[in-house]
Amino acid sequence: MRTVLLIAAVSYLLGSIPFGYLLLLIFRGEDVREIGSGNIGATNVSRRSPALGAVTLLLDALKGTGAVWLTYFMAPTCPLMSMAALFAVLGHMFPVWLRFRGGKGVATGLGSFVVIAPQVVLLAAGIFIAVVLIFRYVSLGSILAAAAFPLLVYEMRAYGDSPIALAFMAVTSLLIVARHRENIRRLLTGTENRLGATPR
Repeated sequence: MRTVLLIAAVSYLLGSIPFGYLLLLIFRGEDVREIGSGNIGATNVSRRSPALGAVTLLLDALKGTGAVWLTYFMAPTCPLMSMAALFAVLGHMFPVWLRFRGGKGVATGLGSFVVIAPQVVLLAAGIFIAVVLIFRYVSLGSILAAAAFPLLVYEMRAYGDSPIALAFMAVTSLLIVARHRENIRRLLTGTENRLGATPR
């Protein structure tokens, strides 16, 4: 039980490091929460600086990767590694340092699951890229890739034959989709911004 609690706490704290907020504050003196969607993730940071957005994407992904790799060295089981991924994403979404106002968890989830199920992540990334290229909605690509992820994990048996691990992955994906609820509303009303378009 002590190991489980330690993994959950460390993964959450790693995930809660608000790289997007820190980078924009340090290099441009701006609060990303007061820009665009108010999100601390790479997409919103890119509205002010594409370069900082790219760095944010990388660092947010590495938070998840780091949490899962640390768990692997502590207790190399698929359920615990999947739990670490979930808590890293929760940390990104609800960082204690920013009064629990964080991002949507896509990059952190990507970084987490690339360690556990790399082939499935590649397929999900393919779905994301195809949707964005066809429809030019980054949010729609993220939503569909996240929704497809646990189904692909199940079909490819990439959960170590552990229903608990699969459940952690499914919950993580569901949370990512849920954090896109405003995007879903805008997609349904036709007011979501397309890739490359001027933000409304």
